[in-house]
Amino acid sequence: MTVTDPIADMLTRIRNAVLARHDMVRLPSSKVKVALVEVLRDEGFITDFQVLRGRPQATLIVRLAYGEKGEPRINGLKRISKPGLRVYVGQGEIPRVYGGVGIAILSTSLGIMTGQEARRRNVGGELLCHVW
Repeated sequence: MTVTDPIADMLTRIRNAVLARHDMVRLPSSKVKVALVEVLRDEGFITDFQVLRGRPQATLIVRLAYGEKGEPRINGLKRISKPGLRVYVGQGEIPRVYGGVGIAILSTSLGIMTGQEARRRNVGGELLCHVW
């Protein structure tokens, strides 16, 4: 099955796994997906991830993070820029998500990073998604 928007597919799989209270989720791997989950891990939304090499494609295993009372760290994921409608922002237009509680993830010329880091580095780019 071919997926026309692999990033949206990844976010949907993570969202569904969180709602079902799974410990981990498996999905097809790519460089962009690995960069996205690195940002999620660095921001504390997931605990860890692992890439399993295989044929015909590598598999990405994402371990989801939960709080002490069992509440998920990821409360929501929203894809912003889509293949049919790309959304680009300049350095001064990077949105704050839920007043700073969430993060915006951007694809910039310096790689995939959070909106806060993009502001600090004075770069803009494609607004991939919001996570809160």
